[in-house]
Amino acid sequence: MSTKPRSLGDVLQEFSQHRRLMQDELQKVIVGQSDVIEQIFAAIFTRGHCLLVGVPGLAKTLMVSTLAQILDIRFKRIQFTPDLMPSDITGTNVLEEEASGRRNFRFVEGPVFTNILLADEINRTPPKTQAALLQAMQEREVTVGQETYALPEPFFTIATQNPIEQEGTYPLPEAQLDRFMFNIKVDYPTAEEEERILASTTRSEKVEIRKVLSGKAILNLQKLVGSVAVSQYIIEYVSRLVRATRPKDASAPEYVRQLVDWGAGPRAGQFLIQGGKALAAMDGRFSVSIDDVKKIAIPVLRHRVSTNFQAQAEGYTTEDVIERLLRETPPPVIAKYEK
Repeated sequence: MSTKPRSLGDVLQEFSQHRRLMQDELQKVIVGQSDVIEQIFAAIFTRGHCLLVGVPGLAKTLMVSTLAQILDIRFKRIQFTPDLMPSDITGTNVLEEEASGRRNFRFVEGPVFTNILLADEINRTPPKTQAALLQAMQEREVTVGQETYALPEPFFTIATQNPIEQEGTYPLPEAQLDRFMFNIKVDYPTAEEEERILASTTRSEKVEIRKVLSGKAILNLQKLVGSVAVSQYIIEYVSRLVRATRPKDASAPEYVRQLVDWGAGPRAGQFLIQGGKALAAMDGRFSVSIDDVKKIAIPVLRHRVSTNFQAQAEGYTTEDVIERLLRETPPPVIAKYEK
């Protein structure tokens, strides 16, 4: 008996249902923060990494650990501290003696060998230890000594950072910040959400979280997101938007030349398109729209555009510059069809 193959539309609708189920399970524990959750999902389905930035007590760590319960994959947490060493993350070679008396080195895997890695308070450790994650995040492998070890798939890093504490912290270098697909700002809850948080967290009831997706299912969904169509129209718009952030580019508006020291690189454009694909797929749509790109633009560009002293003196933030670019950057003109 032959079965009719499912259409792409059916698969996308099923994906959209999985995404809603994941959000429902996550919001049994996390109140509000729907935009943050959507951006984390978009990163997961495009093999991206996230940096969650927010003041203490906004459930950043709880959000990631609950996400790990929803997904049937391995989860490790590293609490970054000033005395953490690179080998504490990647692993190290240990000298072992066999029964015959012969000695051999054996590699002992570090916590980076997992599917979801929570890098908690990543800016509390010195740059040399922060840099231990660079190869893992970009190439998804770790080199120790003369050997290179592949990390399990799927693999994504979700790091947290406290923006108000500067003493005893080490700001992430630009090269490392650029490895993160999204810089996600976790903000305070609304008054209604805060009342719900207080009501739910002060009771002794335990919430049951169900597993929604396996590691294999996530890999399949990542392939599905990659197959979402992107038109030349969207590619031109993304290129135009990214190039407008660079003060030395001919297309940059005057306010960018005055307020920005350096703009976003090509990786920003790649992430804008990938993030747009994820939003379209999670919504059950076949192709990326300009609204998808605009929705994802601030978390993609926030850490890739650096404003200067003049911007700070005039009260402009990086987000202000990006929002103005989104308002004023025109989409490409579609050529009219001529007979």
